[in-house]
Amino acid sequence: MEQRLFAVACIMYVFALCTRYLNKKNKLNSNVSFAWWHGSFLFIILSCAVYVLTFVMGGGAGEPLNWSRLALGFVLAFGCGIYGLFQGKKATDDKRKKIMKADLEWSNTVYFAGFVASIVMFFFIQAFKIPSASMRYTLVEGDHLFVNKASYGFRIPFTKVRFGAYEQIKPGDIIVFQFPAKDRSQQNCGGSQYGKDFVKRIIAMPGDTVQVKNGRPWVNGKELPKQDYEVYENLERVPYFEVDDKEEYQNLWEDHLLDNYLGIELRDSFGPVVVPENSYFAMGDNRDNSCDSRFWGPVPRENIKGKAWFVHWPLNRIRWIK
Repeated sequence: MEQRLFAVACIMYVFALCTRYLNKKNKLNSNVSFAWWHGSFLFIILSCAVYVLTFVMGGGAGEPLNWSRLALGFVLAFGCGIYGLFQGKKATDDKRKKIMKADLEWSNTVYFAGFVASIVMFFFIQAFKIPSASMRYTLVEGDHLFVNKASYGFRIPFTKVRFGAYEQIKPGDIIVFQFPAKDRSQQNCGGSQYGKDFVKRIIAMPGDTVQVKNGRPWVNGKELPKQDYEVYENLERVPYFEVDDKEEYQNLWEDHLLDNYLGIELRDSFGPVVVPENSYFAMGDNRDNSCDSRFWGPVPRENIKGKAWFVHWPLNRIRWIK
């Protein structure tokens, strides 16, 4: 999301610079040139708004854009641009000055707000919408929350380097992360999850040995105590069985291929595997309805965006996340 806001800010900044240059060269003094400039401004700024709103309304998280909604928005933006073109052609000198001043003010406001928002979202806070039932009832479908991206340290742009962490990742933390897919062809849990953001709870740390027996997680040979937030269904369970070739099992799991071989059986019978260095094992609280580390492998540290922090919508569910 922050990249999209930054792109919008850059577009508006370039537009403002070009406008000032053209105005200085007296290229916008005629009604025709001014009309095209004003119509273009309306189309550009409204198209940027449509693009960002479509992404936000879709929940972000790497989900495909709603192209029909996007196309409708662009058509409306184009219509406003045409209206602005005719409005500019009929404008008097005083009217042109007022319109240009207003357009530049909007342009300055948008690019300044875009730059500030993209910085805040890159380093501090990310908005996220819960897309599925995997974390029910801690987080339910449609919950809008803020992700604290500073809690585990600030990431230097275009690098994997982090600094300034004021807390460490620990079991029980609810994290938001980019799905660990190498490319779009990787298939997990019935389809490609490439580029999507997931939310899960940390179950095990680097170096821990993880198993799932009868649907219950075991870490380092001990069953984890049942927590209030865990949800299980009354199902017939797949009996636990250990595989003969543990090395191949571990490699398939780390390569995100295990669910292609064992599928739904992994819900109830999994492991043992050892969580790799700088990686974590994550599960959904709705244990029987969660596409998680049992199926697609460990969560690399570099993929973790931050800690789920605060539900801000709907109003009846506003609360800090624990």
